[in-house]
Amino acid sequence: MTPGVTIGEFSRLCHLSAKTLRYYHDIELLVPAGVDGTGYRRYAPGQVDDAHLIRRLRDLDMPIAEIRGVLAEPDPAARQDALARHLDRMEAELTRTRDVVASLRRLLGSGPDLPVRYRRAPGSPVLRMSARLARTEVTDFCRRVYPEMYAILGALGTDPAGPAGATYSAEFFEGETGDVVAFVPVAASAVPPGDDRFDILPPTRYAIAVHSGPFGDCDITYGRLGLHVAEHDIALPDPIVELYLVGPDETDDPDQFRTEICWPIQP
Repeated sequence: MTPGVTIGEFSRLCHLSAKTLRYYHDIELLVPAGVDGTGYRRYAPGQVDDAHLIRRLRDLDMPIAEIRGVLAEPDPAARQDALARHLDRMEAELTRTRDVVASLRRLLGSGPDLPVRYRRAPGSPVLRMSARLARTEVTDFCRRVYPEMYAILGALGTDPAGPAGATYSAEFFEGETGDVVAFVPVAASAVPPGDDRFDILPPTRYAIAVHSGPFGDCDITYGRLGLHVAEHDIALPDPIVELYLVGPDETDDPDQFRTEICWPIQP
């Protein structure tokens, strides 16, 4: 007789149905230790751990091909590394799903009214860094350039004259890529003569709304502010300005972020 336990006994040991075990045999994911002359499958006790691992990895939606690779890996450290990579992907996906759910709740819970105010901004000197970016590149760009700009001001012995911000061209919203200018305001007296890293934001009249919460939900405030402008004002094709009143440099909690969105309009 072929040694080992029957498929029925093995099912009870690993909490996998006989049908599932037959399927795993057919696709050579979990091959029985032997099959007797009557076709009955028998499993070795040492296969119980593999069966437990398979069940958990399938619960995590790991593809069959990847599970097969994990089981075939003779090096325990390499097997652990493959499992760790999959868990990292699952945790990232779980975080993304939670963020989307939270964003939907905020969308459903937000009322139609949005406080909008107006401001005519004078020409403002700024330290600036610009790039042509896709939307997916903005976060990494900002994480890189704002510390660089603060370091430049620190080396010059100059303090920022207001919250950091960025301008986003109309092309950035309409196309795949567009111009983004990150800036930090400075006092006019602090601008070194001839230093082309500094520029002037032109004087503009804006319709302004404050977005409270993660940057990923800014589209909600953009939409409502844009509708307000369409109904009450004449929009200009100039870049939209974001001012980061409370951002990642002040808090790790995105729910606490406050972003002033400034929509350029005709005087």
